[in-house]
Amino acid sequence: MSAAVGTFSASKEIGFNKNETENEELGNDKTKKFADGEAENNDHHADDDDDENQNEHDEEEDDDSKLKSEKELLDLGPQFSLKEQLEKDKDDESLRRWKEQLLGSVDMSAVGESKEPKVKILSLSILCPGRPDIVLPIPFASKPKSSLFILREGTRYRLKFSFNVSDNIVSGLKYTNTVWKTGVRVDNTKLMLGTFSPQKEPYTYELEEETTPSGLFARGSYSARTKFVDDDGKAYLDVSYHFEIQKNWPSRP
Repeated sequence: MSAAVGTFSASKEIGFNKNETENEELGNDKTKKFADGEAENNDHHADDDDDENQNEHDEEEDDDSKLKSEKELLDLGPQFSLKEQLEKDKDDESLRRWKEQLLGSVDMSAVGESKEPKVKILSLSILCPGRPDIVLPIPFASKPKSSLFILREGTRYRLKFSFNVSDNIVSGLKYTNTVWKTGVRVDNTKLMLGTFSPQKEPYTYELEEETTPSGLFARGSYSARTKFVDDDGKAYLDVSYHFEIQKNWPSRP
């Protein structure tokens, strides 16, 4: 069993989060967005792929530029490895107790000399009641424009992931997931996971149960980008892929 298991609150629609951490309003009526996206697709079918890719690129570029600007405003001074931090001023009893309280329980066998933390995303799975778990391969093996997985409309599901932290403490680890349909962004989930110390056992989390949208305009192909980043903007996983929502589950092999 993993060393830590947590559950995070999310929306009740497939990654279509109604409570984004940056208070981004995506609208309560998502079906209307799907309808608008499909109508645009019918009118501009020849240019759809180019428009979709450009929209996704522009939105991600804006987010990355904002993160870079915020980072440039901060000067945190020289970095130290976790081992150096723990050994520094070790003869000062009050400082030692303060560091223990601040850092919590640290597995010294997972601590290295590196000043940078190492975070490895071990698994990503989609759990649906009554169905086999959909385990996403890492690294993703999805071919361009091919669907990595298929979900049935109106299906309840949970996202589960596990990761390992070594060498140093990772601060402000965040999960982000952005979804587009026909070039229209229909979700931008940003979830703060927290700060984690090195340990040999993996951390495992399940997000709150959600439900895929349903209806004619909800069906079809979606593109998505999933990232795990820390508060320095360092990405430990950054993948783009496609998936589908269909009326029925695909036939089992």
